[in-house]
Amino acid sequence: MAKKSKIAANERRKEVVLRHAARRAELKETIRTGTPEQRARAVRELGRQPRDASATRVRNRDSVDGRPRGHLTRFGLSRIRFRQMAHRGELPGVTKASW
Repeated sequence: MAKKSKIAANERRKEVVLRHAARRAELKETIRTGTPEQRARAVRELGRQPRDASATRVRNRDSVDGRPRGHLTRFGLSRIRFRQMAHRGELPGVTKASW
């Protein structure tokens, strides 16, 4: 189980990303298509935004216990939790392969 503070920090980052997403998209579009002066202004403003406003700062974590490694996006679980739940039959449509 991950530390509660790490899980809380990650949730806080998700909120910050959502809050700044629209403005960041505008600035990035300006950087792609604007004039050199507009680009410079957009780069400066993008640099003034909080670091946690970038979506790459959010860490994928297990939805049950917060484990940060071995995350399976399709299920929102870590590899260990996925295996446990699959063996217990708690994941609909998931069966153990055998050959």
